[in-house]
Amino acid sequence: MKLKFLLFALAALAVTTAGFAADSVQARCILVAASNQKRESDPRLAQYEPTLRRVLRFESYRFVGSGGARADAPGEATMALGQGHRIVLDVESVKGDQIRARVSWIEGGRTLMNTVLVLRRGVPAVLGGPARGGEVLAVILIAS
Repeated sequence: MKLKFLLFALAALAVTTAGFAADSVQARCILVAASNQKRESDPRLAQYEPTLRRVLRFESYRFVGSGGARADAPGEATMALGQGHRIVLDVESVKGDQIRARVSWIEGGRTLMNTVLVLRRGVPAVLGGPARGGEVLAVILIAS
């Protein structure tokens, strides 16, 4: 009887753990400065440049910083991107490859953006931000 109970408990734990793992989100954010200056874009952004050009329509892109974090659904993760910028990702739900999350972009103590996104795992989302010294800041958000 004790063996059956132990096996049942282990099976329940395995199912519960597998369910939580499926609802876990690994996120990466890249802070980018976009400009209309005709210069070569940062090679670290090469794989994202077609998406950046389609969404933002600037001539060149410069890598500013990046950060990553993991969050469970529901749950929250904060990613420091550099220069006082951070992204707070509040994962509300995960259904298959779709992730519903509230995204807050914060600079210092000031909130630059609050939005809700439905992200697809592995597909970059681009958030356009404020202008700074002839450049426009943007964030590339990739959830997997």
